[in-house]
Amino acid sequence: MTIRVIIVDDQAMVRAGFAALLSAQADIDVVGEAPDGREGVRVSRTVHPDVVLMDVRMPEMDGLTAAREILDPPPGVTHRPKVLMLTTFDIDDYVYEALRAGASGFLLKDAPPADLIAAVRVVASGEALLAPSVTRRLIADFVQQRRAPRRDPALRLNGLTPRETEVLELIARGLSNQEIAGQLVLAEQTVKTHIGRVLGKLDLRDRAQAVIFAYEAGLVRPGDSP
Repeated sequence: MTIRVIIVDDQAMVRAGFAALLSAQADIDVVGEAPDGREGVRVSRTVHPDVVLMDVRMPEMDGLTAAREILDPPPGVTHRPKVLMLTTFDIDDYVYEALRAGASGFLLKDAPPADLIAAVRVVASGEALLAPSVTRRLIADFVQQRRAPRRDPALRLNGLTPRETEVLELIARGLSNQEIAGQLVLAEQTVKTHIGRVLGKLDLRDRAQAVIFAYEAGLVRPGDSP
């Protein structure tokens, strides 16, 4: 199946470079571009992409606001693509807030081309792009600096079984399904089942939101070893 992508960035050369790179892949089709967040929202609702590559800092409407509008659309709009944030900086308030809003991850603009291609495929498949340690550091830094553990998320943890709580903690530490399976001595399919139940019980969209939730609930704290 072909992955439909739109690129939202205020720099024309960046859009052109990303479009050329992604369009050269047999399984990726760039179906639209936009120079700012407002136009990005309009294009997304017009062409219905699978993945939106969203720059963080743009005129007219920034990437965070645009991501929120795409991921939490008004009544009558049913299409919700995956959003992958693009940033020049590895620590950025906007990226953290975008993850909280439901973005599936973020990628530095200077990442190798192969990383961009892989990121699009990972996000399109329904996974969150959380493997890079910089992502976990970003989340941990902002929780530590700006937020004490919130009471409501902590109370919601009570609805999880002990095993589901273990799985959530390991997700927040950045472990893959295979690594979680090895640490808990479970089949990988069983881990996937647990993750599905965790997301369902906590009303979370994906692993990115699960990581945010775990930090805000105090289940994992900045500086904890993996």
